[in-house]
Amino acid sequence: MKPVKAETDLIKLLKTMKPKLNDGDFVFCTADELTGIYLQDIVLVFKEQEGFTMVVSRETADERKLNYEFVASWITLTVHSSLEAVGLTAAFSKALAGQGIACNAVAAFYHDHLFVKRQKTVADS
Repeated sequence: MKPVKAETDLIKLLKTMKPKLNDGDFVFCTADELTGIYLQDIVLVFKEQEGFTMVVSRETADERKLNYEFVASWITLTVHSSLEAVGLTAAFSKALAGQGIACNAVAAFYHDHLFVKRQKTVADS
């Protein structure tokens, strides 16, 4: 499969992407090692000096007895943004900050992902 060319133009990115809310609740956890945690259960892992930071489903964290404090919703910006694109996550962070919503942004190869504090929605009622 030939990869689609990644977009760098902010105006095109903003006009063509559609945010997608992924199902479930997600949490940020830390661990000194990844023993006992299956790779397929991890949404994101980043090695920091203090240890590994992981994003996993809340269900996985509870099953594995991993500590967490922040429960998030995961939004994927569904446009193939270039890792060299300037301003896409900044535009969303600014809009969310204007509403008092913290945003933890992650740029992956194909898409940008936002983790925002889990809010009660109409679907939860």
